[in-house]
Amino acid sequence: MDKPVPEAQVEVLRRMYDVFQHPGHPEMVAMMAEALHPEVDWPNVAENTRLRGHEEVRAYWQAQFEVGHPLVALEGLALGTDGRTVATVRTGLRDAEGDHWAEEPVEHVYTFEKGLITHMEVRSGSGRR
Repeated sequence: MDKPVPEAQVEVLRRMYDVFQHPGHPEMVAMMAEALHPEVDWPNVAENTRLRGHEEVRAYWQAQFEVGHPLVALEGLALGTDGRTVATVRTGLRDAEGDHWAEEPVEHVYTFEKGLITHMEVRSGSGRR
């Protein structure tokens, strides 16, 4: 991972993670249109399936916030040897007792085309999703 992540991708990902931290953020729909390809391929980690398009991803995120308040803290960005952008993140959940963070980070791996995210996968010590 020697090359820097293109600045446009850095900006898209930082904004996306920032907006995601706030349930019901008024910029959520606009951010999705600016960051995600209309036919984006996205993981549903809870059900180990794939989602396709803005509406399925929006519904997935909304369902996550109905169950609890997921937390995702961006810890770093790097360009993978395959040209995809790798975001190292710490995940957690906020509840009435406070924030609970996972001990180990995971990687969110993004494929971009023409400035939009077309594919995302999650990598951890146990493999991809």
